[in-house]
Amino acid sequence: MSRRSGILEFAVLGLLRESPMHGYELRKRLNTSLGVFRAFSYGTLYPCLKALVANGWLVEETSGAPEDVPATTLTGRRAKIVYRLTPAGKEHFEELLSHSGPDAWEDEHFGVRFAFFGQTSRDVRMRVLEGRRSRLEERLEKMRTSLTRTRERLDDYTLELQRHGMESVEREVRWLNELIESERAGRDQRAPEAAAQDEHNQSGDTGGPPRHRGGSRLDPSE
Repeated sequence: MSRRSGILEFAVLGLLRESPMHGYELRKRLNTSLGVFRAFSYGTLYPCLKALVANGWLVEETSGAPEDVPATTLTGRRAKIVYRLTPAGKEHFEELLSHSGPDAWEDEHFGVRFAFFGQTSRDVRMRVLEGRRSRLEERLEKMRTSLTRTRERLDDYTLELQRHGMESVEREVRWLNELIESERAGRDQRAPEAAAQDEHNQSGDTGGPPRHRGGSRLDPSE
């Protein structure tokens, strides 16, 4: 499986975990929510869906409504096929969510992984963010070194383009620093609350409603 088809599989499973969808709706969600897939066509998406069905991670359910796509025959529109995540598919997606290796830091993968951070554990989020920052810091150092060596041979426009590229990477590094600090602040905030809750439970006092445990702005599900 290629890297691009792998991240497409991840995105499809993640979107279908939210709710079942038919192919046209799924493609729209990929285009609007995950910009890396804007160039994807039905010819790329449907083989991926068929493979996921064959693996037992999705099931196809036919409804009576016509699918909102152009007809491919003279007899009219096709019946709408809705794709739904199976329990095995959910388990597979959760396994993919736990991965935090170098592939998750790359340009093409990071944006898609970040789109599903709300479903990702805090520890994995931190590893992915820190890995992405490390990768960009390495890239930035190489760009600075290259610019120092070639500055005198570049025309003004090429030099400006090089600077623009460096500034873009520097902005993303600053953004990642803010995200990492926010994640850490949320984790530090929960530590004393967890200790207090443990003490409360050990005391045997279970009266009253449970206290709300605040989460960071990046993790609304917790």
